Amino acid sequence: MVNSEFPRILTLLRKEKGVSQKTAAASLQVSQALLSHYEKGIRECGLSFLVRAADYYGVSCDYMLGRTPDRTGTTLSIDEIPEADAAGKENLFRGGILTVLNKKLIANSLNILFDKLNRAGSTDLVKEVSDYLMVAVYQMFRLVYGANKGNQAAIFKLPETIAHPYASAAMEMHWANASAIAQDKPAAGMDRIQHPEELEMSTESITDDYPLFGTSLLNLVSNAEKAIGLPGKQD
Repeated sequence: MVNSEFPRILTLLRKEKGVSQKTAAASLQVSQALLSHYEKGIRECGLSFLVRAADYYGVSCDYMLGRTPDRTGTTLSIDEIPEADAAGKENLFRGGILTVLNKKLIANSLNILFDKLNRAGSTDLVKEVSDYLMVAVYQMFRLVYGANKGNQAAIFKLPETIAHPYASAAMEMHWANASAIAQDKPAAGMDRIQHPEELEMSTESITDDYPLFGTSLLNLVSNAEKAIGLPGKQD
């Protein structure tokens, strides 16, 4: 049984290849009507079609089934994921000053945040914070992606009409779970922070413990509160 990912990926690959349904159907040895049904998820294909489609689009069957994000069928290990600054020098020359500055403030601050999460000893807190941040990045990437109307919407599974409210609701849920753990009142089935002493912090300790990243985090806090609209004196 072909899973629900298959129709979306089948459609996305055809559009990426830049061929019509009629052309793709001829190459895949099926009728255009049948290919249309496969792409819409109305009918399920057989193994022989899956193999032909994988060969035609130059990907693995596992990728077509949504079982791996890698088109060759391999899965990523931690060591295979590049560091955020792997192309740092290249970005420095290509990017504007504001782009590079903000990227560094965020990336450096995340280094501290995830180090503290690791030290805290709560797997669920790591997951909830990570999911919250991933959804936030997803929302901004989708917004920027949508600024070019020629981009194919098939990259996303969620329809545009519900993506933002669903994502915002998910962020609120992850915030609530993380907040409950931080207050030592985790939801049922979630673990507690094992080493709360590791989360003791001050301005001085942050800059002392993280001499490379501390200033970035303190600047990010200041900039974020300005963006929020900190009550009090206004320039």
